[in-house]
Amino acid sequence: MLAKVFSATLWGLESRSVEVEIDIARGLPAFEVVGLPDAAIREAKERVRAAVRNSGFDYPMARITANLAPADLRKEGSGFDLALAVGLLIASDQLTQETTEGICFVGELSLDGRLRGVSGILSHALAAAHGDRRLLIVPVENLSEARLVRDVQSIGCATLAEVIAFLKGTFKGWDPTSAPTMKAAVLPDLADIRGQESARRAVEVAAAGGHNLLLTGPPGSGKTMLAERLGGILPPLTEQEALQVNQIYSVAGRFSEVAQTVQRPFRSPHHTISTAGLIGGGRVPRPGEISLAHAGVLFLDELPEFSRNTLEALRQPLESGEVIIGRANATLRYPARFTLIAAANLCPCGRLGSSQPCSCTPHEIARYQSKISGALLDRMDLQVSVMPLTFDELSAPPGESSETVRQRVRAARQRQKERLARWGIACNAELRASQLKEACPLSKQARDLMRQAFENLHLSARAHDRLLRVSRTIADLADCDRIEVAHLAEAISYRQTPLAEGR
Repeated sequence: MLAKVFSATLWGLESRSVEVEIDIARGLPAFEVVGLPDAAIREAKERVRAAVRNSGFDYPMARITANLAPADLRKEGSGFDLALAVGLLIASDQLTQETTEGICFVGELSLDGRLRGVSGILSHALAAAHGDRRLLIVPVENLSEARLVRDVQSIGCATLAEVIAFLKGTFKGWDPTSAPTMKAAVLPDLADIRGQESARRAVEVAAAGGHNLLLTGPPGSGKTMLAERLGGILPPLTEQEALQVNQIYSVAGRFSEVAQTVQRPFRSPHHTISTAGLIGGGRVPRPGEISLAHAGVLFLDELPEFSRNTLEALRQPLESGEVIIGRANATLRYPARFTLIAAANLCPCGRLGSSQPCSCTPHEIARYQSKISGALLDRMDLQVSVMPLTFDELSAPPGESSETVRQRVRAARQRQKERLARWGIACNAELRASQLKEACPLSKQARDLMRQAFENLHLSARAHDRLLRVSRTIADLADCDRIEVAHLAEAISYRQTPLAEGR
């Protein structure tokens, strides 16, 4: 007998519907899966065999063939286990075909028949909301994730036996409210920073406009502390942003890290990370750190220690807000619109710029700094030197708290939201070149200053545009409709670092 049920596979962030056909014929007992399955799917026959038996159902001793259609689409992951088991029970007359109409089955089976969670459930639920199958049966641990999509009825089951009981009408499914929720982490406070008024201000500007920030200076001057406190002054995720972030983490198998929170992601990978780990890809393509930082912050500490090739791979995503991973049979796209915060010493020993003597030769310093290419440096909107503190600065009372700064950032973001809504963008950092003239009006004095800066600092066209965006954000923080000389002068001051001067 032939049975047909539906499941789904991931293709980048998208979910593709897969028809699972099961045929049972006479012949020596065997179970073959065809249709470009990966190793995890080919091994499913052993899990399905044990799960069906240990759940109290009969396993047919015959020749079983499973086809995953369309046959030219590569399928990956263990989420087909449940669909294969249900199809097998239909083909062996233990379940009727009519009970599975309009249902998509996704889940991994253990040998005793329990259902294990899988990645990408949120993508499957979003696809079901726009397809013909509006009922999704998933493992109970994925239920809270699936229920984020309101247009789809999601049923959570703990075992294969419960799935069959639901299809027969004797089980209603688990209640998602029993699933644990994740509380937002307590973020470090900006009040912990003593002194460093210029760097604190740069962090505020970066948060207000979504601008990239480079902090340079000797070790112990507070670069990492400043970067770690940026997340605490960012506005919360919007509903649409939160859904997209949840989808990315779901596909990456890390949904629990962002579940039930509107806190923006903050990613800080180690400098030994590979290009695929940072950008995304791999044998089985998965989102990289830049996609996990989408709508949030990517912090790269010790920037020159990263591989040169890895850093250069950041250039295109920083401009486009997405990463494109090419394969022989497809092109995958992952969103990657993040705020890049980087920290760097000025030399290998780290003492250049401090009160201690530097032991590096000019050649070593030049080679160390050259790891950050001019093209990447040009994409850093704010470049600030962070100098060591004096004793009096360390002994000074705390500065403004993150909550105080966050209120100003939210007000500036609200101004941007109202002004940029017609273009479908959220912050000044996303402004395109064609929109700058209208969005960033300059006073006559500010225009004269921009001309001088462009000629004297030898700015590129990209640096010119980024300077305008930063000036627009500073004006928003000051609640001004037009960019004045003071706003532009402050933006220019954020591009005067030893790294920029050495180019």
